[in-house]
Amino acid sequence: MGNRLKNRVSIVTGAARGMGYAIAKALYDEGARVVVVDIDAEAVAKAATSLNPDSARVMGRKVDVTSKEQIQDLTREVATAWGGIDILVNNAGGALFTPHILGDIEEKDWNLVVDVNLKGAFLFCQATIPAMEKQGGGAIVNISALAAHWRASLAGVQYTAAKAGVEGLTRQLAYDWGKSGIRVNAVAPTVTLTGDRVKSLWESKSEEEKKKVLSAIPLGRMSTPAEVAAVVVFLASDESSYVTGITIDVSGGRYLR
Repeated sequence: MGNRLKNRVSIVTGAARGMGYAIAKALYDEGARVVVVDIDAEAVAKAATSLNPDSARVMGRKVDVTSKEQIQDLTREVATAWGGIDILVNNAGGALFTPHILGDIEEKDWNLVVDVNLKGAFLFCQATIPAMEKQGGGAIVNISALAAHWRASLAGVQYTAAKAGVEGLTRQLAYDWGKSGIRVNAVAPTVTLTGDRVKSLWESKSEEEKKKVLSAIPLGRMSTPAEVAAVVVFLASDESSYVTGITIDVSGGRYLR
């Protein structure tokens, strides 16, 4: 337990499980108040309870990140209940079980992935930045992916394009809102063994295929959700007070090969 984020109000999207939950837990463990946001109400309740069933520092809410109305209702509720919003982590996203072969990708697949990954991040930034500006600053961390500026391994062009958009959104908002004390950065993991889809895809590979994938990573292994969460905490904390508009790769050096 630490206190780098003591009493700071944070919202984490897609936080009911996997990497999002790891991020929420890392923020909570550093003293932050955490709003666990996800579209699965049951999973939200379980995640909030898992963080701490008796804590006044945890709030769980079911929210569709593609709904402007739901997002605005949430941000108003949080700002009223806890006095403001200090940290936003836009984690909701992924390939969302859509095809990765170009000919198999339908328009609905493109719309789903772009809406959740990119539109969702935009809508949450749009809703929280006024609260951050009012209180004199804040920190936004958008979860991108190595695919955004390299290529995807387990996802299609809809995912690559959406994450590239997330990094563009990050840079523009950092430039536009820096004078208001709002820092906006991104974290770009490579394939992380989190979530049923990624785990099943990995486990379905032969030992030879796994060795081939790992051989392309200089550090020789996959990342863990906790390793990604640690970088998010750094970008949300005062330790990165002069850092904005950048994307930090958490990839084990994979793009080097």
